[in-house]
Amino acid sequence: MDERAVPRQAECSRRCLVAGSVGLGLAGPVLIAASAEAAGKAVIATSKVPVGGGVVVADRGVVVTQPKAGRFRVFTAVCTHEGCTVGEVTDQRIVCPCHGSQFAIGSGKPVAGPAQTPLAKKAFTIKKGKIFLD
Repeated sequence: MDERAVPRQAECSRRCLVAGSVGLGLAGPVLIAASAEAAGKAVIATSKVPVGGGVVVADRGVVVTQPKAGRFRVFTAVCTHEGCTVGEVTDQRIVCPCHGSQFAIGSGKPVAGPAQTPLAKKAFTIKKGKIFLD
């Protein structure tokens, strides 16, 4: 068999990959920049989150709750039943409008409806009265 006919695995360093990806468009760098920008932007002021309730921040994909005064929780806003975005926080429950799943504001655990899995917790920090995702 002629060796020239057999394709050889190309070797490529990290620099080669970065240089090659630039030719594919700006998707990589744009995504990184958007991620960095979102990470530095506050999700919500703590004063906007009611005690015993919460706020769905749909554009950030999270729900922020305050089960007790000064104790905050941040969960994904994606319902674990079929992936709908939760719609509101009422009566100390995070409520999904699609199929009626409800989750506890303190733990994210399902308390009603078809969902069987808790909402995923999100890491966050509080700086100067504002909640930031980590």
